[in-house]
Amino acid sequence: MKKKTISLVLGSGGARGLAHIGIIRWLEEHDCEIKSITGCSMGALVGGIHAIGMLDEYEKWARHITKRHMLALMDLSFGMDGLIKGDRLIDTLRNLVGDELIENLPISFTAVAANISRRKEVWIRQGSLFDAIKASIALPLIFKPVVVDGDDIIDGGILNPVPIAPTFGDLNEYTIAVNLCAPPVKGIEIKNDKHNGDENGSGLSHVVAEFIGTMTDKIAMKRKDIRAYDILYKSFDAMQGSIARQKIAAYPPDAVLDIPINLCSLMDFDKADPLIEHGYRLAEKKLPDVFASR
Repeated sequence: MKKKTISLVLGSGGARGLAHIGIIRWLEEHDCEIKSITGCSMGALVGGIHAIGMLDEYEKWARHITKRHMLALMDLSFGMDGLIKGDRLIDTLRNLVGDELIENLPISFTAVAANISRRKEVWIRQGSLFDAIKASIALPLIFKPVVVDGDDIIDGGILNPVPIAPTFGDLNEYTIAVNLCAPPVKGIEIKNDKHNGDENGSGLSHVVAEFIGTMTDKIAMKRKDIRAYDILYKSFDAMQGSIARQKIAAYPPDAVLDIPINLCSLMDFDKADPLIEHGYRLAEKKLPDVFASR
């Protein structure tokens, strides 16, 4: 049977991007060949690792991440442009899956970032895969920006959280976009279990608070400070959701897989199992009808 050729657009949305893994798994199991991937932020990370052929290794690693592991991956930045340098995380992933030049990958790949100095999108299609991923995931205030020719390059989600436009030149049968910033759905939240319990609120709040407490001797993050981080990143989520709706309306793909914004927090990376399963089940629910309609 001839495989269906796919241009896959993987959106921005922090830990919700682990659902991308489940979606890719479903496509692989149902006679689909992913020929092109465009990714933003977490979409660039998962998509790039799939393009290099190492998604199995990353998935195994991701399924065992705990909040303590997340703390261990944080390298404190003493500057004012970001809490974390990001080098330790990127080096860990490089060591786990290797690195490659984007132009040599077997799957066409574009990482989308934002040049905040020039207020425009950046489509990265050449050079080191993990240099591109580092730029695309540079979430404001958390990760330091990547500086290129004096310009600050940050998370592409601030300008285009569902980057469909880079697929326009593709000749594939289907363009499938994954929107990690869809409107909330009541009762869909992934509940904390005995392994992932978090008395202090969201994963983001907990990790940031514990990280600061670990790296400094005298700073105590009070609940009101934790709430400030929650408000900041809920605002970031809301902004991305609004932009995503506009982009999808302007450039409608063949299918949109919507991940509700309240499925989990941006930094709930210790919830890989249910997030991957959610992505798989969503693809199973939505995509057969899309393929049957042709």
